[in-house]
Amino acid sequence: MTLHAITSPNWNLENDAPVALFLHGFGSNERDLEPLAQVLPAGMRWATLRAPVELGPGSYAWFHITSPGNPDPAAADAATSEIWAWVDAELPAGTVVVPIGFSQGGLMASQLLRSQPARVVAPVILGGFVMGGEQPADAQLRESRPAVFSGRGAEDQVITAAAVERTNEWLPAHATLTSQVYPGLAHGINGQELADVQAFLAQQLTAVSS
Repeated sequence: MTLHAITSPNWNLENDAPVALFLHGFGSNERDLEPLAQVLPAGMRWATLRAPVELGPGSYAWFHITSPGNPDPAAADAATSEIWAWVDAELPAGTVVVPIGFSQGGLMASQLLRSQPARVVAPVILGGFVMGGEQPADAQLRESRPAVFSGRGAEDQVITAAAVERTNEWLPAHATLTSQVYPGLAHGINGQELADVQAFLAQQLTAVSS
């Protein structure tokens, strides 16, 4: 299966410059995060992917929720494999991706990093969380500590407290972390968070290209 995607107007396969991947949350679709393209460095190519599980018209998920904050590992692995299959099919070999995910999509951004870190740069987790248990590349990440952005609303009542605590423990131990909590923000994204993501990506992607 190849995931459905919307791609940037400047989309082409003639170079292997980093590509941003927008990964939407549970119950949404590939159009949800398209406006976030404004935070990317000028000229950067992007794709926003539709998750593979159809919940209803215009409503998709990376996997079904069985236990909130504790995804079924097999389902999360399957979704991760779907994204990598799309990358392999659509992008030139050697292209690194910049995953930017919201909520369940934020978990998928972290799963891309935890499965194939050499193919990921500057992942962004918005209102998301990480899987419990050891993942394939966790030992490597404890040594390399790649740059990661994590932002969430102080009033977010959607992601369980246990999942937030797990994320707050995992990220500093496996990443060079930029972390922000936004007062008054619930389960969403505000202008300050977008500005912070823009600054993070500008710094990290300049470092990658220099």
